[in-house]
Amino acid sequence: MNTARNVLVIGGTRGLGRASSLRLARSGARVLANFVRDRVAAEGLEAEAKASNLDIVTLRADVSIASGLETLCGRIEADYTPLHAMVFAAATGVHKLLSEATARHFDFTFQLNVKAYFELVQRLGPHFATGAGGEGASIVAFSSAGARRASPTYGLVGASKAALESLTRHLALELGPKGIRANIIAPGIVATDVWKVLPNAQVRLQAARERSAAGRLVTTEEVAEVVHFLCSEASSGINGAT
Repeated sequence: MNTARNVLVIGGTRGLGRASSLRLARSGARVLANFVRDRVAAEGLEAEAKASNLDIVTLRADVSIASGLETLCGRIEADYTPLHAMVFAAATGVHKLLSEATARHFDFTFQLNVKAYFELVQRLGPHFATGAGGEGASIVAFSSAGARRASPTYGLVGASKAALESLTRHLALELGPKGIRANIIAPGIVATDVWKVLPNAQVRLQAARERSAAGRLVTTEEVAEVVHFLCSEASSGINGAT
């Protein structure tokens, strides 16, 4: 990536988003790392960026609500256009049996995982770089195996990820002629902070290690390499893929 490129990473200060922010910044991009609550994580990323002479700006905004989305998009429009990539690494969800889930749980899960993504692309679409041959912009979002495979208590999150994948394929179809690509990464199980609040986390992580051909889990840094690839000209022929 070239130095002048602007990259927005939603959920960019923790987990997969943090690793993506650092990898993209190391490639020379100006990274706009969005976060909501964890100021300590944001300050830690800022400190690491400063120590490594990386161009990372943290932007606080809750994109799941109208005012937060407006705040973030207004800042991007004022100071950081054109936008050359958007990485959607934010996610939330309620882990319950569908028979126990409520409409409020459904709305909470889909509001961030699907609707915020849709609204960000709509609002920022006119500010994405355009052009053929990889010179345009790239949209990357994260999905999970639950989008295609049923798992206990994962119904709402899995359904939201399936919707995210379908939405991304349709975005790829509509935006592709403008030179804007949209793709999904489904990295499998990665040991991030999110596992601290999930049931039977250590048992499930160990089972995933044992199923893996490599005998280990994929790291956040390895996933970030795929993010970098999909945000670069090297992947100019990949669009609408998971």
